[in-house]
Amino acid sequence: MPSVSIIVPVCNAEKTIGRCVESILNQTYKDFELLLLDDGSTDGSGRICDEYAERDTRVRVCHKENSGVSDTRNQGITMAEGEYLQFVDSDDWIIPEATGFFLRAATEHGCDMVIGDFYRVIGERVAQKGTIEKDGILDRKDYAANMMRKPADFYYGVLWNKFYKSSIIKEHQIKMDIAVSWCEDFIFNMEYVRHIDTVYVLKVPMYYYVKTKDSLVSQGLSMKKTIQMKRMVFAFYNHFYKDVLGEEDYERRRGQVYRFLLDAASDGSVSPLDLHGNYKLGSERTKVSEGIQEGEGIFFDLYRERKLLEKLFDVVALRNDLTTVDIKILYYLNGPHENCTRKEMSDILDIPVRKINASVQKLLAKEMIAAPEEEQGRGKAKSGTKGKQGERRKARVNEYTITQEAENILSETLFGLYDLEQIQYEGFSQKEIELYEMLNEKRKKNIKTALRT
Repeated sequence: MPSVSIIVPVCNAEKTIGRCVESILNQTYKDFELLLLDDGSTDGSGRICDEYAERDTRVRVCHKENSGVSDTRNQGITMAEGEYLQFVDSDDWIIPEATGFFLRAATEHGCDMVIGDFYRVIGERVAQKGTIEKDGILDRKDYAANMMRKPADFYYGVLWNKFYKSSIIKEHQIKMDIAVSWCEDFIFNMEYVRHIDTVYVLKVPMYYYVKTKDSLVSQGLSMKKTIQMKRMVFAFYNHFYKDVLGEEDYERRRGQVYRFLLDAASDGSVSPLDLHGNYKLGSERTKVSEGIQEGEGIFFDLYRERKLLEKLFDVVALRNDLTTVDIKILYYLNGPHENCTRKEMSDILDIPVRKINASVQKLLAKEMIAAPEEEQGRGKAKSGTKGKQGERRKARVNEYTITQEAENILSETLFGLYDLEQIQYEGFSQKEIELYEMLNEKRKKNIKTALRT
């Protein structure tokens, strides 16, 4: 029985399904099943799904007549054997740490649902959604209150940036409503939230959202059918708030609840504002080209190991509005570094001194590190010279200390290092790991000895 079932509806997605499946199979967390549900595809999607099933035993494929994405997801829920459920659309993809981060948050914090941030991809540009301001636990009322402020936001309405307990879905027979082709994800989520206690929110963009979901207009529905569907969705939304808030609180906040009618009018269309602060796709996280991945020799090995570490630190940086350089410097300053100069620190971390200086200033401003006296006067300048009084002395590396503000970040960094260890030791037996560590200690000792001579 796998820990996680990842459900992917597939319909005529031969151009994108490969990217989607590869991102799932390359997760750093491995204990999952992937359910590829071919919803009557007429292109090569079904064949591609079968090829993945032949190559990886975690993949299960179901070919079915076309019945729409809601019915297809329901079939995936029925088939799922995992303790948790995760949904991915066939034209999107996820970061390598997504499933692991979801699972870790759910189990460590004992929450019934986890929500992550996401990237919106438009053409060759990508922008972080940025709805989530910080990590933390919400109870059901907190979640409902946040949703009330902006109910039509994808953050609340979709399945693919969330992590669900399979037992809750099956116990309460929660399903996608196949009679609804608008806000059906939103209805599913509201029904699920009615039966849970806590939600954990993760300030990590874990999902690349590409496709602009179809609006009611593009579906070609009649005005009468559109009005009926919206009335039905709003009735469910209204009932949700009466149930979660209680009659008295509901009456007091009725105006906010009704705001849904205004926010939902956009049908989830993409605004030009979504492109604000965007950058070229591929530059948002640490990447290594195919050529470098295949390069041979000690320099390539050292480079790849460094880049893998940076890739894992990327996630910690995103959660805390920092850069990978900031995380590396924090971790370095937290360890033994008494005799190192700033130039040596630059060599060790492979970061230019100017970037180290800029990062140190940022970390000081955020009160994540502390220096002794920032201003240390050197006395009055001698007569006839151009020296300055009270000239600032740059603190030495060994004078910086880590503050309490940075402790949580360092804890997250240790998780990144744990993931690095898991990746490097994958396929090793315990005896092989112990032997490797013993031999590696000898190797490191030999290198230190050689450098002293």
